[in-house]
Order: sequence, then C-alpha cells, then structure tokens
Amino acid sequence: MKKFIEKLHFITHDIEHLTHIEQAQTACEAGAKWIQYRCLSKNDDELLKDIHVIADLCDDWGATLIVTDHIHLNGKADIQGFHIEDMAADFTHIRNLVGEAITLGGSANTIENLLRIAQEGADYAGFGPFAETTTKPNSYPHIDLPHYQKAVTTLQDQQIDLPILAVGGVKLTDVDDLLQTGIFGIAVSSAINLAEDRSDAYQQFYNKMR
Repeated sequence: MKKFIEKLHFITHDIEHLTHIEQAQTACEAGAKWIQYRCLSKNDDELLKDIHVIADLCDDWGATLIVTDHIHLNGKADIQGFHIEDMAADFTHIRNLVGEAITLGGSANTIENLLRIAQEGADYAGFGPFAETTTKPNSYPHIDLPHYQKAVTTLQDQQIDLPILAVGGVKLTDVDDLLQTGIFGIAVSSAINLAEDRSDAYQQFYNKMR
C-alpha cells in the first residue's frame, strides 16, 4: 500500500523549556504537515496524554502524526504511523503487528540497511546522521553527500521505491546540497526547536523544500 510521505519531517524531542505539545503546536501553526512525536522519557499514561493533544492538533491542521517507537500504543490514539529507531528491527514482524494501513519509517546508517528495511515493508527511511546532533547522541558514522547520492542510485538501480530523508544535525544551509543528491526530503528537530523564532525557522525550511 503506497503511503503519503511528506518531504519535511518535524521531530519533537525532550527539551527543558518546551513541552512536546508546544513544539508540535508551533510547527503546525507554521504549516507543518508531518509531526514525529519522539519522547523516550515518559510512561504510557503520560505519552498518551501528549499524543491525544498532538493528534487533535494534527487533525485540526491537516498533519500526519508519527510516533517514535512505542508500537504497543497502536490503536490507543489517533496515530497514523510509527518510526522505528532500532536499526536491527524486524519490519516484517512489526508490519504484521500494526497492519498495512499504518505508515512505518525506519532509521538506517548503511545502504545495506536501507535495502533490508525496504524489502521488509518500511514506507520511508531516515538516513543518517548527516552531522553532529544533540537530539539523538550516537556513535554512528556521519553520512556525507556522496554517500547519500550513492544510496539513491543504488535503490534506483534495484528499482526500490523507498523515500530517503536526511536526518541528524541538518541545518538550513545544508538543505540545498542534500536535495541535490536526489534524496526525497529531510527530517529536522534542533534546528527548529532551538531557534530564536521557531515558527520562522520552520517556514524557512519549508520554503527550501518547495
């Protein structure tokens, strides 16, 4: 089942001075069509409290709501999809759990992993990290521009239709060069959430994608 995938993914994250709801609301009001709720610090009741509010925001503004991991919450709120960060996750199993209607995204750091999750039913992939990121500290090697281009070419050569999004430390000044590699889009968190004017920051990214 072919899913709609937005070119600009906005990701919430744990910030002391901003709730996930505030982050999502600013993005929606600025025109966001894709909100990825990434919260790894709350229990299920707290998660669902957030998700119900953000789902209403997304419904009001016409945005897709994706939740990072937490697939056990499927069916307990108006969630359109899940993004799985575990690069070793079995997407065939996850697809069987959540059903065909749910959008599934996955994280990848190698072309081999891109190919695997595509074959197992992922609808899109976040490929990174592109640069240093404080949102999701990790020891994975950075993906440079030639490697993004190679990933796109490899998938095209094998006739695999998997939208690739650059993720991890992406700044506004990186967008043009990244899109020239042929990738589908980008995912952004800190470059918007930590900006002085978050709404303006989102709109600047949005304008780059059109």
